[in-house]
Amino acid sequence: MKHPVVDLLRELIRVPSCNPDGPAGTEHTGEGGLATWLDRFLTAAGAHVTLEEVRPGRPNLIARFAPVDGRPRVLLGPHLDTVGVAGMTIDPFAADLRDGRVWGRGASDTKGPMAAMICGWLEHTGRLADAPVAVDFVAFMGEESGQWGSRDFARRHGGRYRFAIVGEPTSMRAVRETKGSLWATLRARGKAAHSSQPQRGENALLKLAGALVALDGHLAGTLDRFAHPRMGAPTANLGTFHSGTRPNIVPDLAEAEIDIRTTPELAAAGGALGLLEEAIAALGLPVEVADPRENPPMETPEDHPDVRLLAGHGCEPAWAPWFSDAAHLAAADVPAVCLGPGHIDQAHTADEFIEVAALEDGAATFARIIKSLIAPPDGATLRP
Repeated sequence: MKHPVVDLLRELIRVPSCNPDGPAGTEHTGEGGLATWLDRFLTAAGAHVTLEEVRPGRPNLIARFAPVDGRPRVLLGPHLDTVGVAGMTIDPFAADLRDGRVWGRGASDTKGPMAAMICGWLEHTGRLADAPVAVDFVAFMGEESGQWGSRDFARRHGGRYRFAIVGEPTSMRAVRETKGSLWATLRARGKAAHSSQPQRGENALLKLAGALVALDGHLAGTLDRFAHPRMGAPTANLGTFHSGTRPNIVPDLAEAEIDIRTTPELAAAGGALGLLEEAIAALGLPVEVADPRENPPMETPEDHPDVRLLAGHGCEPAWAPWFSDAAHLAAADVPAVCLGPGHIDQAHTADEFIEVAALEDGAATFARIIKSLIAPPDGATLRP
């Protein structure tokens, strides 16, 4: 007989929730449908569910058994959205079960961790309302783009929580350190002209291309100064380049997007945006920075009591080069880790899957973790 977590994951995969902020590959986008499905499911299980709209039709979901009454709180927080499905080699929403795996978009990132968290949580429905520590389930929108959901939740509710366990495919390691990121557009402007007389124009493409080569070389020699003892040095990647409309027009605009992965050391020195702008000024490059979006790195102490509690359940502390909602919670003074079944190598892939055995083990581990979190101190009794 299948473990209930498998059935739940397959239901979650069948509800499309592709992030609409980038290419989705389907007309079925946004988190609203999945939030509504979870609202019905968790309400039927006895939870009090609230949907808080962050962007039109795109809510966070907050589910509680314990009322907000001042007791310490811990949250379980996966994200509702997935990346797009264009180019997938399997049916992204069929949720096939074969070869000991569940297949589909989100199976690993992050509906698998979500299903494991929910099943572990619901094993304790009879105790969650009266436990001395409240454990809430929170599902964030927008993680795969700007982390709007976790930012909004931290602003509204962060002060109520002592700890956050954010759902990500970490092979059940407690990722307590992650790099941050800066995504920004680099823009060069020129003057349009007919290509038969290019000397009458100013080619923005050539200006930007030369600037990018110089900037890449400069950053390669600068970022090493901000190395972290475990995560290593920050990195920079120039990922996109756009310019021109026709080959017979000298382009008057060129844009490229850069991704700088940051360390706590770089953040403490002023952050990646400041470093980027200083480099452009020092080199005298003919580019401007537009639409910068910076996400903080995360460094939750290994000796935090809840990190040690997780380690006691076999979830050893770890680090990762990526960033997540956890960093925005940590930046709002909610210590956080990322934790969940599945492997990050399967995230965003054309044939995304999660191993059933890992999914079931994850659900069982979350049940044990939650039991430890809500257990009363020695000699104490539960609330009447």
